[in-house]
Amino acid sequence: MPEWFHLRRFFRHFEVDCVFDVGANRGQYARMLRNKVGFRGHIVSFEPVPELVKELEDLSASDTHWHIAGIALDREHGPATFHVMADPEFSSFLSPNPHQPKLFVHQNTIARSIYVTRSTLADEFEKYKKELGFTRPYLKMDTQGNDLAVLDGAGQSIKCFIGIQTELAIQQIYEGGSNIDTALKKLAALGFEPSAFVPNNEGHFPALIEIDCIFFRRPNPSD
Repeated sequence: MPEWFHLRRFFRHFEVDCVFDVGANRGQYARMLRNKVGFRGHIVSFEPVPELVKELEDLSASDTHWHIAGIALDREHGPATFHVMADPEFSSFLSPNPHQPKLFVHQNTIARSIYVTRSTLADEFEKYKKELGFTRPYLKMDTQGNDLAVLDGAGQSIKCFIGIQTELAIQQIYEGGSNIDTALKKLAALGFEPSAFVPNNEGHFPALIEIDCIFFRRPNPSD
């Protein structure tokens, strides 16, 4: 089942009214939400690479519900070194794994390192909650190995998200990245259950390197 098809059903069922797009790159995910999912609510796209922020600002200029934040989300605040890779889609706080699959070697190699501003999901949630007034937010993370650090910085705000989408590693392409078992256990402990697994390495058959997983928040028996 295509990712967008499942998200269309998921967003309608759970009445999602805002998406936190963490690791926006060139806005591929936000544009998919608009063009294929049919989502018309607020999107807050977080991206730390300056030239990509400019692209996002240009793309979103005519969309009053698409908001651009030129920062990175992490487990803590403050400046930090961020690696811009040969292919910007692979850019990350983490360094490439020297044992990564050969098919990524030319893309996932450090082109330059920059200092970026970091914030936490907890703080950004409070800021945009006051500004936009959403009630049923959805969290999408594509931070190239750093998704669990984003969750660590969420604090109690994570309980407010209706769903979460994260990239899970089958094979490690970054040093220090978490594996799929660790991620699944963490999300289960936070109260989220899988709704769909979506392979995201189209064109690399038969290998499965990474997979997107869509989670929904487990209902509280007291609700």
